[in-house]
Amino acid sequence: MSAPDHPQQRPLYGQFPTALRFSIRDQTRNRLAGLLLMLFVPVWYLLMDALASGEALDFKLYATGEVLHVDGGHLTLISAGLNSVTMIAGFVVFDAVRKGLAFDRRLVFAGYRQATLIGAKTLAVAAVAAAIAVYTALAILFFWRPTVGGWFAVLAGFTVIALTYGSLGLLLGVLVKRDLEGFFLIIMGGLMDTFLQNPLGNPLANKPVLQWFPSFGPMQFATGGALGHTALWGHLTLGLAWAAAFSTVGLVIFRVKTRDRSHSARSGRAVPQAQ
Repeated sequence: MSAPDHPQQRPLYGQFPTALRFSIRDQTRNRLAGLLLMLFVPVWYLLMDALASGEALDFKLYATGEVLHVDGGHLTLISAGLNSVTMIAGFVVFDAVRKGLAFDRRLVFAGYRQATLIGAKTLAVAAVAAAIAVYTALAILFFWRPTVGGWFAVLAGFTVIALTYGSLGLLLGVLVKRDLEGFFLIIMGGLMDTFLQNPLGNPLANKPVLQWFPSFGPMQFATGGALGHTALWGHLTLGLAWAAAFSTVGLVIFRVKTRDRSHSARSGRAVPQAQ
């Protein structure tokens, strides 16, 4: 893969579309992630629905203190969707960012501004996360038909958790050295995070300690909107705060690792004094 034009040949206003195209291309060329999205999501829904359908569960809405008595199948479909989104969004972004880091360094060396690359990375993560969330939310309709408002609450919860784990994938992509480490952290983190929110598999799911988990806000918002007819906007914002925190740390590390050190070295040289 060759770097784009020399900085003198490419104006600054033309850098962002090119950088965005590279970022989206890198994040959408992962065929394994595409197969996971197309096949794993409906199969996972089918399995979870078969295990939990018809079982009554109690789920606490912390914003109101209300305890919902809900169909366990519906609640489990929400948590299963969140679980699918965490793994796929995190995996896609992590794989793309880690493999493209060396190329991003070459872009900076070729004259691309780091701010441009950071903006492109951020927008690409948001676009890919939104696409994954939309597909996962549409797939749930084959197993359960919530109200229109309830479905949009599920979509919003899925979108926020996709942004959160996409941002975590970005952070791990610039932080860890090997694929295995990143995949393990994303898969195990997503499984534990979303599993603990569902009282079907976790008797402690309604305990306050779960408020410190990234999926807490999206799960509360999706469940409150779809099953409790309550819009818990503060909890959706809580999920966005996790996404902002992960992406901020990841982009700071990205900026450090893609710094043009040759330019810094040249700038730091002492200027010879005239005799």
